[in-house]
Amino acid sequence: MAQTTHDSTSTGTASQMTPDDMRGLAARLRARAGSVLMKDQPHQAADLRQAATLIEQFADISAEILSSGAAIDGLSRLLDVMGGA
Repeated sequence: MAQTTHDSTSTGTASQMTPDDMRGLAARLRARAGSVLMKDQPHQAADLRQAATLIEQFADISAEILSSGAAIDGLSRLLDVMGGA
């Protein structure tokens, strides 16, 4: 079996995050943006808040896609049980 190599990176492949994981990350970014450590870095704090907003939006879209996929998969199984359509 051939081994996969990555171009000049020392990190492994990131696992896929669930919508709840993404929301947790967004909450941590918002907390960091609001921390006393960011008082003298307002632009960086604003960037963290914007990143949190984008991650939350992506989590919402991801959750919708996952629920739609589950509904479609359930419907196709139901149709199979009923003899197809």
